[in-house]
Amino acid sequence: MIRIILTTTLALSTALTSFAQTTPKAPAGQLSGPFPKGVRAPEANFTGAVYVHTLVKNDATFNCASSNVTFTPGARSHWHKHAAGQILLVTEGVGYYQEKGQPIRLLRKGEVVQAQPGVEHWHGASPRQGMTHIALNVNTEQGIVDWGRAVTDQEYNSFK
Repeated sequence: MIRIILTTTLALSTALTSFAQTTPKAPAGQLSGPFPKGVRAPEANFTGAVYVHTLVKNDATFNCASSNVTFTPGARSHWHKHAAGQILLVTEGVGYYQEKGQPIRLLRKGEVVQAQPGVEHWHGASPRQGMTHIALNVNTEQGIVDWGRAVTDQEYNSFK
């Protein structure tokens, strides 16, 4: 009886080890939600490693552009504003959102941000954990984005 238990335990252990070695694992800190990670975003508009995958290209029928945006830990957008506003749907991780003159808001999976038209803001990952969100830019006939300066480390680290 003991021999059967030991043989079964050894076989199960071997099978689990083999499964663990052949099953691909997601890289640590690399979030992308349900969509592909996409391509590296331009350094001119972001600090740190940020990846963008276009979901909906802007067109005259829908007047909407949408992307899946993945921020690695510590990465963030520059200050910017949208003439018609922007909606962010957080799908993974922990991040920050800040409007000019306001404190930083902590974001978690499942939260929604409605950046009002013309309000300067930035968003990105927390220092220790990445964040992925879907960005919806609506009424794009009014313009999509006006980029500003980089968020300083002092501004970024002012979260309380």
